Amino acid sequence: MRALIQRVSSASVEIEGSIAGEIGRGILILFGVTHADTENDAVFLSEKCLNLRIFEDCGGKMNLSLNDIKGGILVVSQFTLYGDARKGRRPSFTDAAVPAQAIPLYEKFICELRKSNLKVETGIFGADMSVKLCNHGPVTIMLESK
Repeated sequence: MRALIQRVSSASVEIEGSIAGEIGRGILILFGVTHADTENDAVFLSEKCLNLRIFEDCGGKMNLSLNDIKGGILVVSQFTLYGDARKGRRPSFTDAAVPAQAIPLYEKFICELRKSNLKVETGIFGADMSVKLCNHGPVTIMLESK
């Protein structure tokens, strides 16, 4: 399981001209699932996202977590995180889990994040989405459950 975390001052996801999810200060999570992932991976990764210390304290050091600042979370499914472009020019996505496996894990991940009582917004799994963000820093971190 992979989560590409971007610290944002704002982010939104639009589907067919309508805003599906929108947050202010917090994190945008681009989320991907592979074949070997389980619910344990979703729990581990959600905890990691909530407690990753990437927000600045009063001294300007990255010491605060999403929980500390009571920030928002926008989760967008992205199977392309498992794209493999080592051969040729067209990426292979064979490492990405099929929707029947990925959707329940995506939903479990979101459920675990919502236990934090922070604002959690999402796109729609498999939809054609437009994501807008203001990456603050910029800070971008790749997390993996394995």
